[in-house]
Order: sequence, then C-alpha cells, then structure tokens
Amino acid sequence: MRIFWSLCLTTAALLAANAQAQAQDKVVFATNWKAQAAHGGFYQALADGTYKKYGLDVTIQPGGPQVNNRPLLPAGRVDFLMTGNLLHSFDNVKNQVPTVVVAAMFQKDPQALIAHPGQGYEKFEALKNAPLALIAKDGQFSWWQWLKVTHGFRDEALKPYNYNLGPFLANPKSIQQGYSVAEPIYVENQGKFKPVVHLLADHGFSTYSTLIEARTEVVKSRPDLVQRFVDASAIGWVNYLYGNRKAAAEMMTRDNPEMSEAEMEASVALMKAQGIVDSGEAATQGIGAMNAPRIADFYAQMVKAGLYKPGDVDLSKVATLQFVNKRVGQDIKAKLTGK
Repeated sequence: MRIFWSLCLTTAALLAANAQAQAQDKVVFATNWKAQAAHGGFYQALADGTYKKYGLDVTIQPGGPQVNNRPLLPAGRVDFLMTGNLLHSFDNVKNQVPTVVVAAMFQKDPQALIAHPGQGYEKFEALKNAPLALIAKDGQFSWWQWLKVTHGFRDEALKPYNYNLGPFLANPKSIQQGYSVAEPIYVENQGKFKPVVHLLADHGFSTYSTLIEARTEVVKSRPDLVQRFVDASAIGWVNYLYGNRKAAAEMMTRDNPEMSEAEMEASVALMKAQGIVDSGEAATQGIGAMNAPRIADFYAQMVKAGLYKPGDVDLSKVATLQFVNKRVGQDIKAKLTGK
C-alpha cells in the first residue's frame, strides 16, 4: 500500500511538473541591435530562469545593422519589442501604429557626445563651438535639432558619422556622437585615451530609453502576460547589475561573438556610474518606472525643436503605467547590495 501511494504521489508530481511546463507562454522579444551589455537584464532573466519562473518561454531575437525588428511588432511576428527612446513611440502614435510602451528599463538615454581630453571640451557648453561634429543621419534629424534649438549647436560643423572611429581619433578638435556605455570603451581601446563624455540626458534630453513596447490589443486582452514579462525583465536587470551575470554574458557572446566579456563588464560599470538604469524614479519605484509628466515634458521639448507640431501625438496612447512603479525587484536589490 505504501508503495502504491508513493507511486501515486510521484506520478502526481510528474504530472504537475509537466502541466507547469506546458503552461509556459511562448514569447518572442526582439531587440534593436546585436547582443550587448545594454541588453543584459533581458538575457539575465533568460539565463537564470526568471522568465521561466514567471511562466514564460522567451526567445530573444537580436537586431543589427541589416535587421529591422520594428515592423515585426505591429505585424504580430514578435510579442514585445525593445526600442531606443520615446521618439519611436511618438512616431508610432502619430502614424496610428497600434503599439504602446509598457516599461522603460533605462531612466537615462545613453546618447552622448564624446570629445578628446585637453581640448577645452570639458564643459558641455563648449561643444557647440567644435569645428567638426560627427553625427549619423538619424541623429541629425532628431536629437541634433534639439541641440540646435536648446543649446545653440550649428549645422556648419556637421559631418556624417559612419560608425567608424577613425575620423574622430584623427582630429583632436572633433566631437562625435556615441552610446555612453559603448563608444568610450572602444575609444579607449583604439585611441589609448579616455574621452570626455557628455550625456545628453544630463543636459535636458529627458526621454526614457530601452523601452519595452507591446501591441495595444495584447495589453487589453492579455494584461497578465504583459505584467509577467515586465516584472521578470525588471528582476533580470536587478540581478544583472548587482548579482552574478556570468551566464548572461556567455549567452550574449554566443549571440554576438564580436562582444567580449571584458567589454561587457566595462559597459556595466559605466551604466552604474552614469545612473543609466537604476536612478531617478527607478531608485524608489523599481526598474522600468515611468511617469506621465516626464513623457509630456519630453514631447514639449521635441515640439519646440520642430520635430512635431502641437497635437500631432495623443500622449495618452504613448505609454501605459499599469505595469510599472510597483517596486518590483527592490527586495532582491536590497539583498544583493545590502542597502
């Protein structure tokens, strides 16, 4: 009889485990570039089983220079999309693309201007006088317009940045755009000096960054799925920043062999030092936090810069706050940091 009940219990446990495995919701999450430390929290949640714990079978689909994942979200070919900043989300609403921001994993946009040390560019105000500004075309038509209106930068200095550090390294008086947690590392490796780095976010460019977007109908019809993905991603970022991130690093280097673990560690150090992820509202409300007044403020800045007209974008459709500001992961952070 004991053997019979033991077998029954074992069978029940196996059936329960099988049911749990079957209950995993398959999710495809697309990023906007190749795997790197700036995606680390998502890979962490996959590598350490956090997504699985939340009932999610997640596939991360990297972007890249020849890969445009953005159209895949409204087309229903991916479930969630990582996008750069609120400008993309404003465009979606303006063009009636049915997507909505559900979380902002970065409190600061890492977009930066970098310069050579010892050339008088230690103060942000001096950058507008640089004779050469290497800025990619998409930057010229977006945040450069804001720099002109807000900070007095001039088009005369513009030259296209083709993602090659050579022209910048060759001209000490030049300035260049850069991702503050990436290009400074490459400059130091190739140029053998630490560049001056000015985050646009520290000078009024108030957009959130590394946003998670979902289709509007999914938010309405499957809010539990969205909540689980947002919560697990936030916990992934806490563990990536403050815990053991080795498994995530190995997974990212498999997806992007060009990225070394040493570069990723340097990037994490910059993210922490610059307050990219865990600062502002996130410091108290949890990673992913957002608020409506800040979104409205950034939109007003972009209207002033001439990127939009008043009324172009219904801000109520840009983002929803129902999945964030719940202090998710704060207890884990306290255990990992002792704070």
